[in-house]
Amino acid sequence: MKGAPLDTDNLPEESPAERRRQRVRSSILDAAERVFSKEGEAGLSIRRLADEIDYSPAAIYKYFGSKDELLDELKESFFERLMSTIDKASLTALPFEARVRQCFARYVETAIERPHHYAAAFSSVPDTSAAHLADICWEEFETSHKGQAFMVVVGLVREGQEIGVFDASFDPFIAAKSLWASMHGVALLLIHLPGFPVILPTPDHGLNTAAFIQFHAGLLFRSLCVAPSSPEPSGHTL
Repeated sequence: MKGAPLDTDNLPEESPAERRRQRVRSSILDAAERVFSKEGEAGLSIRRLADEIDYSPAAIYKYFGSKDELLDELKESFFERLMSTIDKASLTALPFEARVRQCFARYVETAIERPHHYAAAFSSVPDTSAAHLADICWEEFETSHKGQAFMVVVGLVREGQEIGVFDASFDPFIAAKSLWASMHGVALLLIHLPGFPVILPTPDHGLNTAAFIQFHAGLLFRSLCVAPSSPEPSGHTL
């Protein structure tokens, strides 16, 4: 049975202590991103972080039990930002194609706005052994910000198929993985080679980063579309 709707007007306000706790957590995560940007994952430690923000290591341990926990939170906070960004893009009142293209473009734009945070979000290679994959909980992934962002893309593919714009033969989950891989690749290229759109010899040297992102978003959209019907053969032969 469904419970009663949540009355957000009567929710208790955060206490001053809780607001302070959230500010401290945010300052620790901001400092972790700064250290990561300068020294990479190997240079990030609780002691190094304590030096960066003039806290004691013991104070930081009150908020994060280990470096791994801190990195996990840093990754999740990026995916929270990403989720919020592409979810808003997908829910605008724009026509379907404009919404999809905006969603794809915002993924790349969000990544290059905070390149070091993006690098931190993908800083470790997951264990892909069969034993580990068997333990992956889909429900847990789906409720994470990363999983929710992925499901926004799945939802757009399904919507396009339902209205007859996208090829219905595509598996929505595989299509979403392919789209994510493509957006991730472009984001990394623009992070590591900021001049990428203009360093390759092309007839039009006026293509800037913003224009390239929009072009790529449109290309991804068209790659999902139903192929136009071929004209019926006339029956005549040469």
